[in-house]
Amino acid sequence: MQVPDDLARTLAVVVDAGSLDAASRHLHLTQSAVSQRIAALERAVGQVLLVRSRPVRATPAGSAVIRYARQLEHLHDDLASALGADAEHTPRVRLAVNADSLSTWLLAPLARVCERHGIAVALHREDEARTADLLVDGSVLAAITTRGAAVPGCTVTPLGTMSYRAAASRTYADRWLPHGPTAASLARAPVVDFDGDDNLQSRWLSEHAPGATPPRHQVPSSTEFREAIHLGMGWGMLFAADVHGSDLVDLGGPTLDVPLFWQQWRLSSTALTHVAEAVIAAARGALGDAQEQVS
Repeated sequence: MQVPDDLARTLAVVVDAGSLDAASRHLHLTQSAVSQRIAALERAVGQVLLVRSRPVRATPAGSAVIRYARQLEHLHDDLASALGADAEHTPRVRLAVNADSLSTWLLAPLARVCERHGIAVALHREDEARTADLLVDGSVLAAITTRGAAVPGCTVTPLGTMSYRAAASRTYADRWLPHGPTAASLARAPVVDFDGDDNLQSRWLSEHAPGATPPRHQVPSSTEFREAIHLGMGWGMLFAADVHGSDLVDLGGPTLDVPLFWQQWRLSSTALTHVAEAVIAAARGALGDAQEQVS
C-alpha cells in the first residue's frame, strides 16, 4: 500500500489545526481542496482517518498515518542538514513534557541544545502519566513519562526520580495545623492541586487522613502552584529540592517518588538525538539515580 507523502502531511496539518478551515489557511488551499485530499488519502488506505468533530481528531489509523508524516518531516530535516541544502531551515522536535520537569530542571538543557545545534522545540505540556499518549497518537517524537513499558515503536531510557514533600507556609500551618498534620486537622485544611490529573496530594492524604474530603484549590501552573502554597492557600506536594532550605514547613510523612522515563520513536534523527542526549544528561544530574528505576 502506498501512502502519498503530501496527503499524509495534509492529515497531520488538519489535526494540528483542529479544523479543515484552519488547515486550509495554513496550507494556502481552499477548504474544499483540503477535504478532497483527506478523502483521497482515506480511499488510498481504505480506512476512515479523521473524525469530523470539533476539533477534528484522528482515528487510530489516522494516528498511524500522522506518525508516518512526522517521521518524514524529520527525515527531511536530517537530509537537508546533511546536504547543506537548506541553511535557513530549522529542524523542529516535538516533545511531551510534564509541568514539574519543565519548571525545574528541563528548560536549561533544552535552551543550550537548541542554541548549540540550531534546533527548535515544540513543547506539549501534559501530566506525566499521560504524556506517552501523545507518542501513541503521533503528536510528539519523544516524551518524559512515568510509563516504563515501551510504547510500540519507541525506546525507553530511565531518567531518574522526582521526589516530593508535603509543604505549607508557616502562617497556614499555624492556622490550620496548629497541632501538626493530624487526621482531624487535615480533614478541614485546604489543599492545592495542580489540576484534575494531579493525585500526589491525594496519595499523601490517604496515608494521614483516609477518607478525608478537605476543600481543594486547583492552580494549573507550576510557578503559581508554588506561589499559592507560599501564600497560604493550602498545603501541597512540592519538589523536595524546593522545600529543603526554604521558609516552608515540611509536613513530614513519606516522600513520594515519581519515576520518570524518556521515550522516543525509533527514528534516525540527528536533531532528536541531540535533544535526547541533553535531556538524559541533565536528568541524571538533577534527579535521583536512574539505575534505581531498573533494579
